[in-house]
Amino acid sequence: MDAGKRTINDIFNGNRILEIPFFQRAYVWGDEQWERLLEDMEAVSISNRPYFLGSVILKQQPTNTSNPVGDVRTVIDGQQRLTTLNIFFKVLCLRTDNNASFERIFKLLNNEFALYHNHNDIASFKQILSLTELVDLTGPDHDKIIHAYNYFKKNLDPNKLNFNIILSRILFVGIDLDENEDEQQIFDTINSLGVRLTTAELLKNYFFNRDDLNLYNEYWRNIFEGDDEETKRYWDHELTAGRLRRTCIDLFFYSYLQIKIQDSSLKVKTEDKIEFSKVESLFESYKTLIKEYKLDRTEILREIKDYAVVFRDSFDYEIVEHELSADYGIDRINAIIFGLDTTTLIPYVLYIQKHVREESERNKLYKALESYLMRRMVVHATTKNYNQLFTDRLISHEVLTVEAFYDYIEKSADRVNYFPDDSELEHGFKSTYLINKQSAGIIYFLESKIRNRNRQSTQLLGMRKYSLEHLMPKKWKNHWGELGTKEERDFRNRILYTLGNLAIITQSLNASIRDSDWTTKKVGRANKPGLRHYSAGIETLAPYLELEDWNENEIQKRARFLYDKAIEIW
Repeated sequence: MDAGKRTINDIFNGNRILEIPFFQRAYVWGDEQWERLLEDMEAVSISNRPYFLGSVILKQQPTNTSNPVGDVRTVIDGQQRLTTLNIFFKVLCLRTDNNASFERIFKLLNNEFALYHNHNDIASFKQILSLTELVDLTGPDHDKIIHAYNYFKKNLDPNKLNFNIILSRILFVGIDLDENEDEQQIFDTINSLGVRLTTAELLKNYFFNRDDLNLYNEYWRNIFEGDDEETKRYWDHELTAGRLRRTCIDLFFYSYLQIKIQDSSLKVKTEDKIEFSKVESLFESYKTLIKEYKLDRTEILREIKDYAVVFRDSFDYEIVEHELSADYGIDRINAIIFGLDTTTLIPYVLYIQKHVREESERNKLYKALESYLMRRMVVHATTKNYNQLFTDRLISHEVLTVEAFYDYIEKSADRVNYFPDDSELEHGFKSTYLINKQSAGIIYFLESKIRNRNRQSTQLLGMRKYSLEHLMPKKWKNHWGELGTKEERDFRNRILYTLGNLAIITQSLNASIRDSDWTTKKVGRANKPGLRHYSAGIETLAPYLELEDWNENEIQKRARFLYDKAIEIW
């Protein structure tokens, strides 16, 4: 790696092809970015001071002796800025009758343009760079290249811009990688600084080159991009995965890889499995797997396509916004994955969805999986081994029936993945402290099973539509009376954080009502509603609002009620 300060002349040196990966996403800048760039270039022309325009990452590509240009580099980062600068300088030079200066900088010695564009933008980009005079151009709404040209053509004032000053004062942090270096590490570093880049972009350009358009359309575009915004929105949606934010498409590629490496016919070495399970090196893992285990690229693409169709049909991150079914199945598992931040389940669930044909058999397994996960949540069992369990063990042992699932958990030598029994579950409802999201999730899942939907006039809302409320407030000392001993106070301070004292309601209470006495908290005051207003139809709460008093004894009774329902459900 070679990193340092770069000028435009350093990047466009007349004997270097800069190749934007052919299947990279289209150019996306719009009015806001163009306006800022134009204002900044006017300021640079006046101040004659250096102007930093971010990083440009280029990766060396192998060339052969027949290539007329000896230096070919892939643009890893900088597509938007380099594209915009080409269009900006082209319009400026045409406006000032100085097209020769543009071609001196942005053309190669063989008279081709130095920046090779992707398949989405190549026609419009070449059309603009080939102009010899400013003309009116029109294009579809999605053609941002044409829009950029028209923006600068309309708004650029040559009297406020100095070509030579801008050319010499624009600076980049240039990072040049050799052909063996790992660009994903660089991408993830940029991600940590807030630039949105995905492993999927790297994989797309690894699988396909400029001669693979038909292959690309069949195995990538039709699956991950399509012609509709809904497809792109689904795969680009970001989710919390551990400590990181990952797109659906990256989660898919990670999940598929974890399933693939458990294929016994491949005989993937244990040390490779460990490396391949690391999210931060996902792109390198694909390259290594395909190269070292001699996998056929087309066969892998065909399998990826099949799994991707199953993935999209199965995983619905919007489930948390809608009423949850009372029936055991993929919807309830989705709610655990996306409502309770348990994306580690995805590889195993994808494996089930792909290989268990009968929905009834899948649902039996999902009932067991829900019971296992929710019981462990109630008792606050560790999740540190979930990644190994759901990305390795259950897949490698081909656990695809409810009997096999219970058998594997029961016989597992590792106690950390145990299935909590009823006595542990009872203790959990009485004593465990959980984070708010888990507490709300447990109560919501119980509510979704016990609610009589035919009798209730109000519909169960999506999981994210509810707030968690402490029935006895944390600030109880103001309105809930004095307690005589330290033991009594300590007991109250502990029990008010347990599930028996926690409820879901449709909207958070006003702070003045939240900390009020029990009667006021139930009915509200003036124009500030209380619990009854926000608990219509909530069967885990509404009956308790008929009580005249709420105290430690009632909290324990409600904990017992929740436990009794839980052992019926889980």
